Amino acid sequence: MTPSTRSPVKPVADVPEHRLGLAQGTALFVGSVLGPGVLALPQLAAAAAGPASILAWAALLALSAPVALTFAALGARFPDGGGVASFTARAFGPRTAAVVGWWFYGIVPVGTLAGALIGGDYVVEAVGLDRSWAVVVAIVLLAAAFVTNHGGLRMSGRVQLVLVCGLAALLATAIVAAGPRSSWGNFTPFAPHGGLGVVHAAGVLFFAFAGWEAASHLSGEFAEPRRSMPRATALTLLIVGVLYMGLVVTVIGVLGGRAATSPVPLALLLQEGLGSGARVATGVVAVILSFIAINTYVAGGARLGAALARDGALPAPLARGSVAGQVPHRSLGLLAALTALVTAVAVPYGLGLDTLMRATAACLAAVTVVGTAAAVRLLTGRGRTVAAAATVFTGLVLLSCTVYLVVPTALAVGGALAGRRRGPSADPATPRNASAGDVPGTVRDVRKTR
Repeated sequence: MTPSTRSPVKPVADVPEHRLGLAQGTALFVGSVLGPGVLALPQLAAAAAGPASILAWAALLALSAPVALTFAALGARFPDGGGVASFTARAFGPRTAAVVGWWFYGIVPVGTLAGALIGGDYVVEAVGLDRSWAVVVAIVLLAAAFVTNHGGLRMSGRVQLVLVCGLAALLATAIVAAGPRSSWGNFTPFAPHGGLGVVHAAGVLFFAFAGWEAASHLSGEFAEPRRSMPRATALTLLIVGVLYMGLVVTVIGVLGGRAATSPVPLALLLQEGLGSGARVATGVVAVILSFIAINTYVAGGARLGAALARDGALPAPLARGSVAGQVPHRSLGLLAALTALVTAVAVPYGLGLDTLMRATAACLAAVTVVGTAAAVRLLTGRGRTVAAAATVFTGLVLLSCTVYLVVPTALAVGGALAGRRRGPSADPATPRNASAGDVPGTVRDVRKTR
């Protein structure tokens, strides 16, 4: 294949040499999955299914393992900042990859705003401020995440590692302290809304498990992706599984009916377990949870934007910083502007958390379905079997998003148009300034290994 005739993207002179190790990579992965949704989702799920929402949590946790392992295998074999979009390009071509890229890049501002607003709600509740201050707190959290990412992954990864360790300790403390107050009576009636309630709960709960596609965009930043990606994924599954199930069972067992009505169930749980110290602990947990998730999604989204521009699905100037180790400042700037725009629309018009989170879950489910389907074509043996299971699972979750599928449909139009401008001859796995022979693991190499 001949190199592109476009002028190559020139690397900046001060390219950071830092690459992610196992500890920082795991911290970023945990941040992408264990986010601020855990502050609000227990209430939304309990309202939909009652105590039976535990079944939805458990099922999604178990079924998310194939998704996680699939993206770990893809990231280890084909590390690239384009993440799912790059994997999709290898399997289905540039036009489909452009659609997938637009799904994720376009929903990052919505998802990060939802996470920041959740954190803001908890902080004002803990401090005793007026609810209008929640938006101010949310904006501060968003600004902090963008500033941190402009400092590069060395700064971002270290901050994330400290925060994740603190978060795990705080959540474990809440579970252990409040657990003895659980009552079996709070688990009855177990399924007041029947099986459909559990399905409805699963639709919104996907927000809590949709983080692996964000983590995949960091695959190119690992020093040893073939070793570190699977290990970081396994550690993340263990940490998230223990914390999620312990927290949800404790919330329902301790709070009973209040778990379905209070917008701050974790705050109530901390009050039960810690007493007078609960207010401060709640505020700290909210800030940490919100920041680590926003931080990871901004990091992954910015690198995806640069990769999409490199491959022609976004304006070419955004490609600066698409090389692993560089900071994609221009893509970060665009994400910041889009986030500000979404905030300016969502807050005055009163778009609630349920709407923002379900719209985000719909797009991330769509990204995951196509990403795991790509893995069915790109992987072999056991990896292909796991990917097929992951595709079926996420396909069912996607269907449960119902009316919110209009969001990924609208973004797909823009992505399809971008993919058409790109042209079918473009090789999406190859940077614009290189030929297929210059880049290890390109489409040409993939075809040989099928």
